[in-house]
Amino acid sequence: MKRLQVGLAILVGLVLGMLSGISAQATRIVHQRSSALSVGRLRTINDRAVHYMGVPKRYQHARNPHGVNQIRSTRGSRVNFTTKYLLPYPGYRHQAWGNPQSLTTDGRYLYVIYCPTAWKNRGRLVRYDLRALGASHATAQALQRAYTSNGRTSRTIRRAIKVGPAFVTGHGQSLAYNWKDHHLYMWCDRESAPRVPANQYGYISQISNRQLKPTHKIRFRLKQGKFAVPGGHVLTFDKYGNAYFWTRPSTHRVYIYKGRISTKHVKFRLTHQVLRNGPGTRVQSMAYNSRTGKLYLVADGSIANLPAKKLNGQGHLTSSNVKWNRFSPQRELEGLTFARNGRAYLLSNHNPEVLTSNRTNW
Repeated sequence: MKRLQVGLAILVGLVLGMLSGISAQATRIVHQRSSALSVGRLRTINDRAVHYMGVPKRYQHARNPHGVNQIRSTRGSRVNFTTKYLLPYPGYRHQAWGNPQSLTTDGRYLYVIYCPTAWKNRGRLVRYDLRALGASHATAQALQRAYTSNGRTSRTIRRAIKVGPAFVTGHGQSLAYNWKDHHLYMWCDRESAPRVPANQYGYISQISNRQLKPTHKIRFRLKQGKFAVPGGHVLTFDKYGNAYFWTRPSTHRVYIYKGRISTKHVKFRLTHQVLRNGPGTRVQSMAYNSRTGKLYLVADGSIANLPAKKLNGQGHLTSSNVKWNRFSPQRELEGLTFARNGRAYLLSNHNPEVLTSNRTNW
């Protein structure tokens, strides 16, 4: 009898353990059977205003790691970025918050993805309450010290920050907010080595704004005939809910993809215009400015932009539509996003900080 009771207890324990494990980590994954890509005729645009910039031998670090920095345009439209937030370092409970990979905003909050190099395809999402930070009148330096000081200001700042759990992020450079359905999305672009995809499937995660972790995932193939891409590394949405990403099929050329994402279906098309000159080696970010209707393609120290509506249908993009900015110093630009009023937030690494633009149209 005792053996039976012990056996039943072990069985119940195992079942409960399995159920708790499932509830703790379960994320619904939809496997899309149909192709998620369509490809038509392509034509090349000689976007001569854009100048390709390679990866520097060494990225420049912030000149003032505990103060105000600037990143200025030296070519193209005049625009300056100035430090708004020096991001906390170290982070909560001495977590490694030194490698932010992307950011986005929904107006109230700023969301930042951190992917420590040693974690390999894993990271976490941290949410900053912009309204609360503004009300606290906290300086950029005070935010940076939020977890190394226990003063009243630091305690106030910590209440404005929510730290999400660790999850599989992939490279982590594609966090984006869809202004149409009010959800966060991100490619789960796992890599077996830097810039080497782990498989040929595309995965997109829908992330909870409150729980700060994936709640839904869809798997699909971006393939038509012999043309295939494993997925994107960047992502943005326009105000109509259209999704975009860009890739480099060769050293200099750029493909731009446009599509729709839902919980049950993903469909992208390769837009008909191929840019002859991409902004640089690293596909770092992509952003949409709802005030101007422009898409921005971000590399390190180099950003190209073009009107999104020119990609509609067969496409009406011309060389003169594509603009370009070169920036100095050439820091590692990890992310770009825009508030509704057109103000840009620029995420830079090597000392992590968020800078804001002095212009809304550039």
